[in-house]
Amino acid sequence: MRGTNSDKITLAHGGGGAKTERLIREVFQNYLKDPVLSEMDDGALVEDGLVLSTDSFVVNPLFFPGGDIGRLAVSGTINDIAVMGARPLYLTLGFILEEGLSLDVLERVVKSISATAEEAGVRIVAGDTKVVERGKGDGIYINSSGLGRLEISPPPRRERIKPGDLVIINGPVGLHGMAILLSRGELGLEAEIKSDVAPLWGLIKEVLSPEIKFMRDPTRGGLAAVLNETVEGMEFGVRLWEENIPLTEEVEGICEVLGFDPLQLPNEGKVLVFVERERAEEVLEKMRTHPLGRASAIIGEATEEYPGKAVLKTRAGTHRIIEPPMGELLPRIC
Repeated sequence: MRGTNSDKITLAHGGGGAKTERLIREVFQNYLKDPVLSEMDDGALVEDGLVLSTDSFVVNPLFFPGGDIGRLAVSGTINDIAVMGARPLYLTLGFILEEGLSLDVLERVVKSISATAEEAGVRIVAGDTKVVERGKGDGIYINSSGLGRLEISPPPRRERIKPGDLVIINGPVGLHGMAILLSRGELGLEAEIKSDVAPLWGLIKEVLSPEIKFMRDPTRGGLAAVLNETVEGMEFGVRLWEENIPLTEEVEGICEVLGFDPLQLPNEGKVLVFVERERAEEVLEKMRTHPLGRASAIIGEATEEYPGKAVLKTRAGTHRIIEPPMGELLPRIC
């Protein structure tokens, strides 16, 4: 019924989990019916091998261990294009600035944007700036859109995944979400944890081949959200092996204290790669030669045992369903 709390947007709608999925399907896709949009990929494969993506960034705080909103805005859009199997080429940026923002802060963010774009080899070719009243914008919000060109055929798609394919990740999970949480200083916890935020095209281009079935960067909602999106409605499932999932002692320890599931923690420098079993070791070794992939590991497999489900084989040998996040574990993380 209209007017109830259930008909209002909550922070959970931005968490990348079940409520985000429902919002997209029941509101946006109910009116925006383009077949490319309905694919629900990180980027849109439009025409002539072009891939288009857009994202908005409202992270709090603006600066955090390992990165800042500028590096995040560039990396996030580059990664959404790269996991589609496309070389990122051009970015546009839209800035919403709050009245009273220090010009020194803005300059630091723009300097970081420039450095990250140069690192990734992309050009920033258009932009826009708006200013809102004091108290209405929380410093800086950034929208970033990107254009890339497909580098591989056939492109990575979840429909290409087959039982027996293996799942690789390029390093420890949960670093970005935990770095943001600790940088807010709200829980009185301290640890040396830096965000993993980074542009991933340099790593991804090293392993692109027809044997790569599917890729996705597990940002909001972490591995749990991405894996559930991947298997939804499919005739295969995914089984992860808990003992193989890279996790730092610091992240694991804080998760135990706070009761967090590390599989639901956001990442901003990780890519999940589904690859043919016979080529998995080769792809793994290539990933390990890149600075962003030195801790890469094979963490699971596609299986016909659990169609449409993501499961975790625990260290104890039992199996549990990996549920998508229902609420907003960490608001304002990207």
